[in-house]
Amino acid sequence: MRSVLPARLLPARLLRARAAVAALAAAVILTGLSTVSTTTSAQAADPGPPRAADGFGLTQVGATVGTDTNFVITVTTPEVAGEHHIRILLPSDYAANATKRYPVLYFLHGASDDPGNPNLAYPALTATKKMITVVPDGGKRGWYANWLDQNTAAGAQNWENFHINQVIPFIDANFRTNATKGGRAVAGLSMGGFGSVHYAQNHPELFSQVGAFSGALDLSVGHLVMRAAVVATLTNVGAALCGASGPTCSLDFGPAVSSDAIFGSPYPVFNVDWRWNEADPSTHMDRLAGMGISLYTGNGDGDAANPELWAQSASEHAKERLDELGRPYHYVDYGNGAGWGGSCDGGHNYGCWAQDLVDFVPRLEATLVSA
Repeated sequence: MRSVLPARLLPARLLRARAAVAALAAAVILTGLSTVSTTTSAQAADPGPPRAADGFGLTQVGATVGTDTNFVITVTTPEVAGEHHIRILLPSDYAANATKRYPVLYFLHGASDDPGNPNLAYPALTATKKMITVVPDGGKRGWYANWLDQNTAAGAQNWENFHINQVIPFIDANFRTNATKGGRAVAGLSMGGFGSVHYAQNHPELFSQVGAFSGALDLSVGHLVMRAAVVATLTNVGAALCGASGPTCSLDFGPAVSSDAIFGSPYPVFNVDWRWNEADPSTHMDRLAGMGISLYTGNGDGDAANPELWAQSASEHAKERLDELGRPYHYVDYGNGAGWGGSCDGGHNYGCWAQDLVDFVPRLEATLVSA
């Protein structure tokens, strides 16, 4: 049996060693407690993306990716073949204000793009503290429409049903939105500019504000080059009118389908192209009565090979119709981009759209919040 000497009888050197061991043990314990406390605090501050419940025909698949205020969910729907990303941007104070409701901007991307592209979280959109932004998948060439032909190699293509009947009620059910016309806006770039005005014209009861940046706003017989751009995305032969927010635009739009797939025949013979004329935003601006309207365009520096030159003429036609109707609107033509931010060259690209949003978002927020 080992004897234990009282502390007063232990050598001073041994006492010092024992004290050092005790101090070290205490430090380890305190460090461990501190680590646990810090981890818990960090978890509380960043709980990760909120969970949304399936519904309205949408089924979530895979993991939600991102932060608590900027994340992407993936869904499937019988309305459109395949899996589809929806990017959701929440205000920075969303979690802290558990009873506050926010207006919503539905932001529609361009051809060849995907909400999984982080560039679609434009700085002006992520900086807002006053509204929620939702970027739903519109397909690489979905054109924000229910296709006439549902039996192509692309499968089901009811994009308007997907967005209007499923995505909007899904967002309203899962997030604290101001689910009224006055609290809801739609805007988009390029193909999405067509989509935003098209949706606002078809569903004026849903939106109080509409915006188009370099929008494909004229599908009439007077703007056949825009029709040709749409057809090129369908037949997959390549197209200059791309709306990718990244530095390059993929010309792979998916399996080739008929030029008649979305709106029927695009050829202006014996009125067989009547569906194109019906879908043309520029000739139906009267349907936006009472809405706030914002249109932005450049001129591609006057280069006929630059798709922004086409977007400019399409936007001008929409503006001319608004002038005929005597309707108010906010119209910006920044030409070659000089003085329009530091990265805009007047072209059909991210640098110009980012500055469009710098101008658009504060005005939109002020209107939506006041509503």
